Amino acid sequence: MPEHIKHTILKTENLTIGYTSKKEDTIVASNITIALKKGELVGLVGGNGIGKSTLLKTLTKVQSPINGAVFINEKQLKTFSNLELAKTLSLVLTEPIAAKNLTVFELVALGRQPYTNWVGNLSDKDLEIINKAIDQTTIADLKHKKCFELSDGQLQKVMIARALAQDTDLIILDEPTSHLDMYHKAYILKLLQKLAKDTGKTILFSSHEIDLAIQLCDSMIVMSEQGIVSDTPCNLIEKGAFSKLFPEDMIVFDEKTGSFRVKK
Repeated sequence: MPEHIKHTILKTENLTIGYTSKKEDTIVASNITIALKKGELVGLVGGNGIGKSTLLKTLTKVQSPINGAVFINEKQLKTFSNLELAKTLSLVLTEPIAAKNLTVFELVALGRQPYTNWVGNLSDKDLEIINKAIDQTTIADLKHKKCFELSDGQLQKVMIARALAQDTDLIILDEPTSHLDMYHKAYILKLLQKLAKDTGKTILFSSHEIDLAIQLCDSMIVMSEQGIVSDTPCNLIEKGAFSKLFPEDMIVFDEKTGSFRVKK
């Protein structure tokens, strides 16, 4: 789809994120204006403690913004009911799953909960969507295994399949490559890239794998002490956005290779 007519799935307007207590507001970042387009893979990167998780929590209605607004499909996030949101946005978190005794199929099937009746019966359409999600994430051979039998990389694919089965316009993942080796980090991010392209879903993920994100993402959100910028990786490199992420006494960004290196 041409860039100029891509539908905006999620956008923010003058968003300020942080924490509110009885005494005061603690601002993590302000004046955040981003737009995520249909079918794009978007990486959210920044140093430890910069506020990536706070931003994701705000974009998913886990916590309220201090100021400004978030819109999904032109509707303000705060007006969504829980059921409406579950049919619009799916979330993959880093926390260990509580139900590891479920089979892979059973866990993926949980993605259909927003659509099933009160007793949770799966229709033929539900089963079709579940099996398609399993095929798209190449885990058909794991279908009947218990989740506690899986490696971290396999389990991450199952969680992505559950999000696909939820059949939402937007999938948000918090650190989907944590605890994985280099091969599986690249594998998961390549899978997300393929899914965004093949399904037309917008996929936003946070990650410390900045070099991989630069290579694979359609656009990126970069959080630093100087603020938040969002653009294509090439444009962000030209703007020097990655050079500001870390103190230059130890790590430097090489604009020619698009990667970080240790300063000699």
